[in-house]
Amino acid sequence: MFVDPTTLRARFAARLSDLYGTEVPAYTTLLTVSGEVNRRVLARDGADAERLGSIERVTAERHGAIRVGSPRELAQVARIFGALGMRPTGFYDLRDAYPRPIPVISTAFRPIDRDELAANPFRVFTSMLVPEDRRFFSADLEERLRRFIDERTLFAPEVLELADRAEAGGGLESADADRFLTLATESFALSREPVDRAWYDELERVSAVAADIGGVARTHINHLTPRVLDIDDLYVSMQARGVEMIDAIQGPPGWEGPDVLLRQTSFRALAEPRVYRETDGSLVEGTMRVRFGEVEARGIALTPAGRDIYDRAMEDQARWSEYWPATERELHDRGLAFFTYRVADEPPAGLPPEAATGVDLVAGGWLVAEPIVYEDFLPRSAAGIFASNLTGTGSTDAGQGGADRDLAWLAERIGRTINVPEELYAAQSLASLRAARERLRQVARGQA
Repeated sequence: MFVDPTTLRARFAARLSDLYGTEVPAYTTLLTVSGEVNRRVLARDGADAERLGSIERVTAERHGAIRVGSPRELAQVARIFGALGMRPTGFYDLRDAYPRPIPVISTAFRPIDRDELAANPFRVFTSMLVPEDRRFFSADLEERLRRFIDERTLFAPEVLELADRAEAGGGLESADADRFLTLATESFALSREPVDRAWYDELERVSAVAADIGGVARTHINHLTPRVLDIDDLYVSMQARGVEMIDAIQGPPGWEGPDVLLRQTSFRALAEPRVYRETDGSLVEGTMRVRFGEVEARGIALTPAGRDIYDRAMEDQARWSEYWPATERELHDRGLAFFTYRVADEPPAGLPPEAATGVDLVAGGWLVAEPIVYEDFLPRSAAGIFASNLTGTGSTDAGQGGADRDLAWLAERIGRTINVPEELYAAQSLASLRAARERLRQVARGQA
């Protein structure tokens, strides 16, 4: 039996979820509460609850997060996720993030096709250390960090070879698919190898994230995030279960109007047992706080004009409602968010004017606009989640120069095109508008 990338992705997401649940039991509680909240919203709001995705999709939805140390490691990650139909999308620089700079740049691997997202929207936010950035790392520390990362192996040659075959051939035969999924899942399990305490502590004085990346022998799932339809309800419900949450929900405030972009929160990082190697070679039991349980609520994808308003409104959240229209229709008509189009159930007779815009066609009753869900991430929210779960403040030297990094630089290093989220949303919207216009022409010709 041949297993295609969509099925591989769904099976991998399920296996990873099972793994993480065994490693972080509070994650299982998070899944339970998320399901309860989603059922309450569905009972309360009916069809409106599925405005931004079916309940089946929302229930299955996960995004993971991993961290790697070099372009070589990131390129290997891209090969594994490429086998699952997941493409690098977006560029995020957290080195100037508020409230705490973090020495990483990031991209997200996800499906980019609308139907693939509907089938299984698994995403992995993947961060890469920037040891060349002198605001964080001295030349000496950079050299030692690079050597440590270059000498380790995150992924067995077999899993990479299977990944390449799956991507080139559009999937794998059943036995190879099972082997690939087993190896890939094991690659992201928490390592039980002893941690060099002196080395880890030295990196942690720079950044807890740097220590989590460069102070251990392997990468691991840092968090695995379900999607919830009412994050305010979730936050309260988790606390009622005795789970300690971070201080606030990151992203836009809750309000009565349309939800936009992304809201996130998490339970606090838990103390997990780890074995440390001391300077005298002895092994001692200890704990490490690096992994937490994040949850998210997704809203409508915003156009560049909408993002400009979002940035201003985030600086003035007490007056959030003054910045935004109160309805999806107004978001559409003002060009602030991305929408797809379908022909109205009972469109007016005849064809609309050839020059009619999407706004004209919706206003005239020919088309119905439906919001596109935001599939990506927000640097500020990610930094807020990271900062709320870090054990130390770290240190930076603002007087030193950084290392220039951007989407083009990262794409060249991993040998893959990195998609721009806004371009994907715009293309999806335009394609649906063209298809809807053609459908109107067919209706007018009596071909319905």
